[in-house]
Amino acid sequence: MSLAAALRSRDLDQLPSRRDEAWRWTGLRELIRALPPPSPEAEVAPGGPWAEVACDEHRVVNGRCEPFGGLVRLGPGEASTRRLRFVASPEAGAHAARVQVRVEARADLVLLESYEGLGAGYVAAAELDIEVAEGARLTRLVLAEDAEDAVSASQADVRLAPGARLHQSVIATGARRQRIETRVLHPGQGAEARLDGLYVLGEQRHSDHTTSVEHQGPGGLTRQLIKGVAAGQARGVFQGRIAVAKGADGTDARMGHHALILSEQAEIDAKPELEIFADDVACAHGATVGALDPDQLFYARARGLPETEAKALLTAAFLGEVVERIEPEAAREVARAFVEARLRGLA
Repeated sequence: MSLAAALRSRDLDQLPSRRDEAWRWTGLRELIRALPPPSPEAEVAPGGPWAEVACDEHRVVNGRCEPFGGLVRLGPGEASTRRLRFVASPEAGAHAARVQVRVEARADLVLLESYEGLGAGYVAAAELDIEVAEGARLTRLVLAEDAEDAVSASQADVRLAPGARLHQSVIATGARRQRIETRVLHPGQGAEARLDGLYVLGEQRHSDHTTSVEHQGPGGLTRQLIKGVAAGQARGVFQGRIAVAKGADGTDARMGHHALILSEQAEIDAKPELEIFADDVACAHGATVGALDPDQLFYARARGLPETEAKALLTAAFLGEVVERIEPEAAREVARAFVEARLRGLA
C-alpha cells in the first residue's frame, strides 16, 4: 500500500493507515476521505528554488514527465548537475509520478530536486528508482516546500554498487501531511551513504522523514544526521532504520536525530532503529528532543536582540551543522538562504 498506488488506482483502500507500523504517525487513510479529481496538464516556467544554480532542468508537472520521459541518466565517467522539479500547478488535484535516475560507472551527478506546491489542497506522490553504479557518485539535494493544506509523499529506492557514493540532504517545510522516504540497498564493499536532512515546521504543518538502509555486504559506511525544529502546532517525525545482514562484517553505521520544540503545542516523534546480525561492526544511534537553551537566549537578548530575532539566530546555529555539509558551495548558499527565510517565517 502506498499513496502512489492509491492515486493510480483511485482506490482509497490502497492508502497506508496508522495501523501500519511504518505509517503510525503519518497515516493517510484516516485523513483522506475522497481523492481530488486527477490533475490536468499544465506548464510552468523554468526556475524553481534551485534556479540560481546553472544546469539542465527536468520538470514533472502534475505528475507528467514530458518531455524528458521520466529518465535522468548520466553516462560512464561523465559529470553533471541537473535540476529535477516536481511541481503541483495552481489547478492541481491528485497525481502520481515515477522517475528513474541512472548514474553509470565513475559518473558524478549532482541532482537538485525540488517539490513545489503552487496550488492548494492537492494530493501528490512521487516515486524515484535510483541506481548508482560502481565507483559513481550521486549528490541528491532536496528542497520540499509543499502547500500548507496539501498531502505529499516521495519515496526513493536507491541501489548502490560496490564503491558507489550517495550523499543526500533533504530540507522540508511540511504540509498537511508530507513524507519523504529513502530506502537504500547498501552492498558494502567500499560503498558509502550519507543521509542528512532538516525540517523547519510552523503552524499545523507535518513532515515525516523516514529512511531505511540495508547493509548487505562487508565494509560499508553509513552516516546520518537529521535535525529539525517545530513551532506552533506542527509535528515532526523521524523514522530511521539501519539493518546489518549476516556476513556484513566491518560495517560502520551511525545515525543521529536532534530536534527543537519551540512551542508547547508542537510535537516531535522519533524512532531510530538498529538491526545487527553481523559481528565486528561499529554501529550507533541517538536521538534528542529539547527546547532552546534559556541561558543562550538570555545572553542574546541581553545584547539587544529582540526575542524573535534571538530565537531565529540560535535556531539557525542549531541547524547549521546540516547545511554546512552540503556540497557544492553554490547549492549550499541556496539551501542556507532557504532555511533562513523559513526560520523568519516561524516568528
